[in-house]
Amino acid sequence: MSIVEERLPAHPPPDVAPGSAPIAPAAPAGEEPRRPSMRERVAELAALRSRAHSGPSPKATEAQHAKGKLTARERLELLFDEGTFIEVEGFRRHRATGFGLEAKRPHSDGVLIGWGLVGRRRVFAYAHDFRVFGGALGEAHAEKIHKIMDLAESAGAPVVGLCDGAGARIQEGVTALAGYGGIFQRNVRNSGVIPQISVIMGPCAGGAAYSPALTDFVFMVRGTSQMFITGPDVVQAVTGEQISHDGLGGADVHAAASGVASFLYDDEESCLAEVRYLLSLLPSNNRELPPAAEAEDPVDRRCEALLDLVPADPNHAYDMRRVIEEIADDGEYVEIHERWATNIVCALTRLGGEVVGVVANQPASLAGVLDINASEKGARFVQMCDAFNIPLVTLVDVPGFLPGVDQEHGGVIRHGAKLLYAYCNATVPRISVVLRKAYGGAYIVMDSRSIGTDLALAWPVNEIAVMGAEGAANVVFRREIAASDDPESTRAERIAEYRHELMHPYYAAERGLVDDVIDPAETRTRLIGALAVLRGKHAALPGRKHGNQPQ
Repeated sequence: MSIVEERLPAHPPPDVAPGSAPIAPAAPAGEEPRRPSMRERVAELAALRSRAHSGPSPKATEAQHAKGKLTARERLELLFDEGTFIEVEGFRRHRATGFGLEAKRPHSDGVLIGWGLVGRRRVFAYAHDFRVFGGALGEAHAEKIHKIMDLAESAGAPVVGLCDGAGARIQEGVTALAGYGGIFQRNVRNSGVIPQISVIMGPCAGGAAYSPALTDFVFMVRGTSQMFITGPDVVQAVTGEQISHDGLGGADVHAAASGVASFLYDDEESCLAEVRYLLSLLPSNNRELPPAAEAEDPVDRRCEALLDLVPADPNHAYDMRRVIEEIADDGEYVEIHERWATNIVCALTRLGGEVVGVVANQPASLAGVLDINASEKGARFVQMCDAFNIPLVTLVDVPGFLPGVDQEHGGVIRHGAKLLYAYCNATVPRISVVLRKAYGGAYIVMDSRSIGTDLALAWPVNEIAVMGAEGAANVVFRREIAASDDPESTRAERIAEYRHELMHPYYAAERGLVDDVIDPAETRTRLIGALAVLRGKHAALPGRKHGNQPQ
């Protein structure tokens, strides 16, 4: 029996309801039933598809909307260019039995899969339908996701997951867990091959949470999306702690505290609009360059505002995001992990129409020091840019690594090494610009000439040194200062001496560690020109299976 024959009555009344399919009337007794014509079969198909698209019931749709959430199909309509989404396996149903499942076999099995165009470029997607089994993953559900991920890999195109599911389908037992394993395996296999984006638009609990963590970017919506391995009830049972779903794994928590969420938005519409914008900055796969755009912002535009925006005094704070805005095409950029590890800024933007990744210390937060979280944030961003052929621009204004017992015991050495490893391993064009201070090991880590940056530039107020003049004088001249009749006066003299001898703006340039000292107003023009020269860069790594990067 076909799907249509199983779902539709064989002999409906002559007056059929709107949207249903007309069926040929029953044949007289003793005669063989007439086969439905092609037109009748097509009408049956249209009716079946209509019912599948409408979902399990109007009440389920109303419940979804009442939570401030769109349906899976409504989300896909917002993600893709109008009328371009092509669904596959829309009639798929599970084959599980037991616990009443055999009597409940809705089409789609709780997930929609397919492809379409985003900005006229091919993108694949899957979207959990919370109205069907709460979006829980079973065997058939997982196989659909496996299929679309395999198709995305074969086509060399991004894959977007719209996540709104209650985890594994308990009634299907271990087969549901195995389905997650297949997703994780594909996440890893496609890592650095095609862009993978997870958009959390509801619950994402248990094993389901690992897949987004393996993807390149995670979007979350405030108030409706949560991610956690164990829910509040389990936490309370095991630890005695009482906490809400949002308090445990809500969007704000993952955007600011855990660093799991790359982006945070107040509603699904703006979230999906930003997913579309991010895709416009990414190549379809690791064999392509990021998509270029026509640059209306003049490439030779001087950035005079930078002369006043950045204080010459290294102890005065400023917002590095204003520097990025000043040099970027039309002042536009998208910041990743904006609310987490705020002492470093990671952003995608365009310079002269070409996509670049910007890594910058943020003097407005913790004076721009590097710490555990900033190192991890920067390392992952550098790796992503390198994987997808996005050139790197590093804006340096760093006083060092954050000192403290918590940092040392927390493994700042190990985590700081992640950023160092990512830069040393990157083969894309790399340009660093020292705006003001660059001290100690943090200077080396922030893509210095010694670890392989292609071009090192500096502003005329730069201070590149082992440490600040005050700290250096206290170490180098410690005995002299202690023995002096006027220690403060001697200290001031030695600080001035150290600064004059070793920290003047041209010390590094004289030794070939800085290629040029530039007028800050020319930063945009110099970067665009240098990136054009480096566009054809080819750097081969040693033959190896993979490196053993710090964990």
